[in-house]
Amino acid sequence: MVVPMTVNFLKSKWRLFASAHPLAKGVIAYSIVWPTSSFMQQTLEGKQLKDYDWMRILRFGLFGGCYVAPTLYGWLRVASAMWPQTNLRIGALKAIVEQASYAPFASTSFYFGMTMLEGKGIEAAKAEVKDKFPKTLRIAIFIIPVLQTINFGLIPEPNRILFVSFCSLFWITFLAHMQKQGEKAQLDEHVPKQQLKQFQHHLPVLKNESFIPKVNNAFAL
Repeated sequence: MVVPMTVNFLKSKWRLFASAHPLAKGVIAYSIVWPTSSFMQQTLEGKQLKDYDWMRILRFGLFGGCYVAPTLYGWLRVASAMWPQTNLRIGALKAIVEQASYAPFASTSFYFGMTMLEGKGIEAAKAEVKDKFPKTLRIAIFIIPVLQTINFGLIPEPNRILFVSFCSLFWITFLAHMQKQGEKAQLDEHVPKQQLKQFQHHLPVLKNESFIPKVNNAFAL
């Protein structure tokens, strides 16, 4: 008897809090969704629990909760103010506008921001955006507008950020995979170079003093 009452009490308090503080609701949701997506991406790679990059998961949580949630909340508020109606036609219009404005900003921010959080510097962040952004945009253009049409056209405004959070769970897993692909490519390039250096290190060094007389003798013959 006590447990159901406690659950109902917590639910009612959460509803009051979420309705009074929608931004805080989004921050909490994204602080959970983003690290979960990183965890899922690493799981799909076949990692064991001892091999997980926990700092990477933490960075995803910080970026999602402290940056993505506030910027997404701001965009949703602006879009709702510009087009307050909730129907599929308006939803499709909002989705098209988002794909041309907020979506490129969000993708660029992800690659740039996550690279900076890794401590790689501005030049590396620019290179990451240049390499990954076009590929991501080509895929996003077929997925995000459909989801956002449903979000803007059918979902009530207080629940929109939660709907986006749920969809983001899978989209962010894809972004985490895309970002990791670049690290793997750099590693694959680095390993052959390292192996070449090791091979060259073990080659015998030819000395000019011994090599030149041999050449002269060969020409003398």
